[in-house]
Amino acid sequence: MKKLFVLLAMATLPALAQAQIMKCVGAGGRVEFAASCPPGTKAENTGIRNAPAAASSSPQKSLAERDAEFRKRQTEQQEAAKKTEEKGRDSADRSQNCESAKGYLNSLQKGNRIAKTDPKTGDVSSYLDDNERKVEIERAQRSVDSSCN
Repeated sequence: MKKLFVLLAMATLPALAQAQIMKCVGAGGRVEFAASCPPGTKAENTGIRNAPAAASSSPQKSLAERDAEFRKRQTEQQEAAKKTEEKGRDSADRSQNCESAKGYLNSLQKGNRIAKTDPKTGDVSSYLDDNERKVEIERAQRSVDSSCN
């Protein structure tokens, strides 16, 4: 009889190892967790499975694999930080170019004297006349439009 009981207990043991964990709420609000709730308690499913053998179903990654994944994540983070930094610099450059273009256009529209320089020597060769000013205002407006959008 004892052998039969031991054999029966050993046969049901794997089934219990993979049982669903239940939250049992008894009289007075007493809470217990068990594979099955005793009579007179309210059973709530926790969604937790008690399967110790199944917990390690996926093989552990080797140290080299984990290290390679870490290095990959680290490289991706560095690249993302670099892109963010470049985007910030580009934005700052674009803002500066916009302000410069607006200032130059404002100077042209106010009629300030704008000097032309000799490309070979860098010296002032002359000033813009009225026709050149109109052309330069149109060019400066295009520059403002492209830099400030």
